[in-house]
Formats: sequence, structure tokens, C-alpha cells
Amino acid sequence: MMRLNSRWTPGVLAAAWLLATIEAGAGRAHAAGVPAGPLAVVAVGQQGFGTVKGKLVWGGGDIPPVATLVDKGKSDKDPDICARDAAIKSRALVIDEKTGGVSYGLAFIQRPKGKNPEAVKALLDRSPKVEIDQVNCEFKPYLTAIHADQKLVLKSSDPKSHNVRFAGFNNTGLNTTIAPGGSFETKLVSERLPMKLSCDIHPWMSGWIMVFDHPFFAVTRSDGTFEIKGIPAGKQNLVVWQETVGYATPGAGRGMAITVTADETTDVGEVKLIPKKK
Repeated sequence: MMRLNSRWTPGVLAAAWLLATIEAGAGRAHAAGVPAGPLAVVAVGQQGFGTVKGKLVWGGGDIPPVATLVDKGKSDKDPDICARDAAIKSRALVIDEKTGGVSYGLAFIQRPKGKNPEAVKALLDRSPKVEIDQVNCEFKPYLTAIHADQKLVLKSSDPKSHNVRFAGFNNTGLNTTIAPGGSFETKLVSERLPMKLSCDIHPWMSGWIMVFDHPFFAVTRSDGTFEIKGIPAGKQNLVVWQETVGYATPGAGRGMAITVTADETTDVGEVKLIPKKK
């Protein structure tokens, strides 16, 4: 406990209090896995950082078969590359038969309360650029989540030309041709919803990209699980999105209310993907 004496003026006391607050904030950031440094100081009123995890699972009864987009050896366009060795399957709804987990879902904090500059810095240091490739006439990865400060690289590993087209609410749109073995680099701004990728040359090709202005997002793994680290502690709203249903979490675009606890992991459990009635 800090001892006081009569020579400590109000200004000195204020400086001591600020130093203690900074040290406490830095300690909480370190405990939460945030790198040390000047940006690791927790803002006044912000009580550290925590982790949220969960799992997107199929909740619609029998698992539907995966649709075939192009049969093996039956492509009408560039058959020497497209579907030459294997059929091209839809990835709009990919469900793990053992776990019921759903791939290519997007989990994120909607309008996060609080910031984590060190998490942003770590993300940019780790991945200053994010690539979307075109391989065997498919977008890979199928679903891409990116921070607005990361650069997007669109490329083609195929010996054929491809086209990439997308548009959003805040991005005016992109429509560009990628030469065989070529690439195109751009910067995007944050979006309200994922943007659909298309290729006009190969009409079955599709994918998705979502741009955030914060680092609190994740794409579900093959077993449907997701984990988001470094979230400011307190009341937050979690959204899980998947293209076949849109919002899988209650609350539509607002998301489901959750409480993030500093230095702990909040498990929201299973988020069920219920197919829409036709």
C-alpha cells in the first residue's frame, strides 16, 4: 500500500494515481495475452480483455448433400483447368458429418464497446496483406475476413485469366481481370455486410469477403468452432453470419448480448444454423 506524507501535493498525488492506473492496465493487458508496450495501456474505464468462443452447428435435421457445380471433365469453359481432375463442389453450405459443424461462417463483435490497439498492431504485423487466390477455377479461401488496414491481394495461380467482381455499401465496387499468374493489390474500407465475389469468365465461381474496422472477428473452422481474442471486457454483442441464412444468432444485425470477462474465456456454446423455410 502506498504511504502518504504531508509533502505530497495534490499534483503529485494525481500523478501517482495516474501511474498506478497505467501499471494496472498494462498488467491486465499482459495477462490477457496483449503484447507489452505503450499501446498496451488499458483506456480509463476499460477493464481488460477477454476471449469469446463458440461453435456454429447444423440445426436442420438430416445433413443435405453438397451440390455439384461442375462435373469432372464437363466444364464448358477452360476444361483443361476447370474441373479437369475433380468435380467443383458448392461451398455455400459445408457441414462436417461427424460434428455437425458448419464451415465458412463469420463470427464478430458488432459495434464493439472499447478498443484494443495492440490487437490491431499484432494483426497487421502478422498479416499486413491478405490474399485471395484463384486455383482450379475456385476462389480460395472461400470466405475471407480482413481488417481495413490490411491490404487485399487478388491473384490467380491458374494459367488462365480470371475476373474478380464485388461491391458493397461502402466500397464502390471492383471489377478487374487477373492475368494468368498475375495479381492485383487494393485497400478497402469497412463494410456492414459481407460482399460476394464473382468471376464473369467462370460463372460458377463465387466467394465472400468482409471488411472490419476492428480486430474482433473470426471465420468458423471445419468443425464449426470459432474463437475471438482480445475483446474489451464488458457487455458486447456477438453476430454469427452464414450465407444460407444470413444471421444465425438472435437479434438479427444487432447480434446476441454477451458479457466478456477480463482474462477469461466466455463460451457461448452452440449457435444453431436453422434453414429458412421456402
